[in-house]
Amino acid sequence: MFVLLGIIISIFGLLKDDIKLFEELINDMTTFRHYLEKIFVLVIGIEFLEMLCHPNPDNVIQVLIFLVARHMIVGETTPFEDFVSVLSIAILFVLRKYMHTNNNPAKNKSAAGSEKTEAKS
Repeated sequence: MFVLLGIIISIFGLLKDDIKLFEELINDMTTFRHYLEKIFVLVIGIEFLEMLCHPNPDNVIQVLIFLVARHMIVGETTPFEDFVSVLSIAILFVLRKYMHTNNNPAKNKSAAGSEKTEAKS
């Protein structure tokens, strides 16, 4: 309940600035980067709270992916840093995929066994 209230207050904090905000975002790149940084902080905060409420390795990897993406998009980075960021995101996705396929081998065996019994029927 309090988390939802905090999210709503944060969204209003982003939108309270001015009606001409969107014109400024289009015309001025520094304003756009600042606004984008605020949005990423809000999204990463929500993902971090989800990680704290439901701790599992998948949520941790998801937060790390968002952090690396935020660094690559918002920060002033060199092409080499962008390459390393993309490579690290790819490695995190591979780890996430590997954890999902090897998460429950007993569950996979029971699903295969149930398919065999259905085929016999």
